[in-house]
Amino acid sequence: MEGASNGGMLYHEVQESNLCAVHCVNTVLQGPFFSEFDLAALASDLDVKERQMMFQGTAAASSGGFLSEESHNVSLGGDFSIQVLQKALEVWDLQVIPLDCPVAESAQIDPELENAFICHLNDHWFCIRKVNGEWYNFNSLYTAPEHFSRFYLSAYLDSLKGSGWSIFLVRGNFPKEFPISSSEAFNGYGQWLSPEDAERITKSCKLIESPRQRNNTTQQHPDMQVLSDMEDEDLKAAIAASLMDSYPATASDEAGNPKTENENKDGLEKTANGENSL
Repeated sequence: MEGASNGGMLYHEVQESNLCAVHCVNTVLQGPFFSEFDLAALASDLDVKERQMMFQGTAAASSGGFLSEESHNVSLGGDFSIQVLQKALEVWDLQVIPLDCPVAESAQIDPELENAFICHLNDHWFCIRKVNGEWYNFNSLYTAPEHFSRFYLSAYLDSLKGSGWSIFLVRGNFPKEFPISSSEAFNGYGQWLSPEDAERITKSCKLIESPRQRNNTTQQHPDMQVLSDMEDEDLKAAIAASLMDSYPATASDEAGNPKTENENKDGLEKTANGENSL
């Protein structure tokens, strides 16, 4: 039986400046494969090629040099374009496909059968990745990767799409191993964690995080408030759906009288919102 990749460890990068694109690419690959300088070089190369193609067009030739020297692939704030992420992952024989593309239709139906997704909104990139058969959210704004159930993965992706996030499917031959003992294994913001340590850190952070810390995070990255709200709502929906599967459409009250379907539904919604206790 084939052993777990990287000895069962998870690679996660914590947010540094505006390097979320770097963190996203590296967590897709599960190792510190790229630096910000590598992505900047790819962005520069793409800019040069784009200008060359536009100059070759008749419209560009007749306009007398209308092209802007500004980069179209990296902003002054450090946000990289999807084309840069695509080029970086192509180096490792990986394809980045918009989730709404016809070729990605199967991923829309059964996302748990895939291996990785890239998400983007308001200059923030992050990766959702399957590692050793389990799904994790490798958002660099989180201290550690957050484990996702298969049901929650589907609900979470649907919520992202409904809130305007761009989602991309990653397919291909993912790297199997990264030499953890290598001197290149640590780039200042990367860390290797066991699934148990990741879960412990995630739970600990949720317990001790103060409202002020949450406000600071959402002020710096307003889109994360959308994520936080969606997680709360999706969790309630997941609980309600799970309870729906566990109980029949009709049940009996304490007196033995059958309850209506609406009464059952009201009870499930109250349970999902924490109003009832088991």
